[in-house]
Amino acid sequence: MSDRPDRPVTAIAFDADDTLWHNERFFQDSQARFGELLADFATPHAVDAALLATEKRNIALYGFGVKGFTLSMLETAREIAGDRLPASAIDAVLELGKEMLAHPVMVFPHVAETLAALKADHTLLVITKGDLFDQERKLTESGLQDHFDHIEIVSDKTTDTYRNIFDRHGRGTSRAMMVGNSMRSDILPALEAGCWAVHVPHDLTWALEEAPEPQGNPRYRRMANIAAVPDLVRDIQQAC
Repeated sequence: MSDRPDRPVTAIAFDADDTLWHNERFFQDSQARFGELLADFATPHAVDAALLATEKRNIALYGFGVKGFTLSMLETAREIAGDRLPASAIDAVLELGKEMLAHPVMVFPHVAETLAALKADHTLLVITKGDLFDQERKLTESGLQDHFDHIEIVSDKTTDTYRNIFDRHGRGTSRAMMVGNSMRSDILPALEAGCWAVHVPHDLTWALEEAPEPQGNPRYRRMANIAAVPDLVRDIQQAC
């Protein structure tokens, strides 16, 4: 990493879950199995709606990640089934959570090559939220950790989060870029902080991560694939 000061983009940060590797698919699979557990008490649609409401209510208390999701499933199951909820269902929910914390890490195509192409001339970071142990495990098992100069596992991604991180790593937000799949967490607060922001959509998105796409911001880009990021950075460099 050279972090050349003459470059318009000196630091590039990547979200982890569903940007570098699969994640939401494991949550949705567990949620479907959770609905099956409660099939005697409510329809799958009603279970999904109740769980989402519980998650939204609990984010401020539990934060993001598998452990909070598991606790929200337990709370939702109790709300729906009440005293009729069998102990076996509680055991099954706990097992779902443990399986999610041990799921294999499936890195997306072109990620390693993209990081290698950017590393020589830029400070590379991971900025991710969720369970500390789980995120550290996934990063280690991904085999990508050596590409990054800094790892930031945060409780949430806000405008101040990006300002603080890029003030410490890089040359401030004006020369920083955030790449991620979440409009709510990766794109909108990064733009507000003054960063470049690159949306790489994923087919599966948690409802609480959805937000309207920004309009008219010259620092916003949407890319179909992470492999397009090096070319974008070169285009920005040539235009500035």
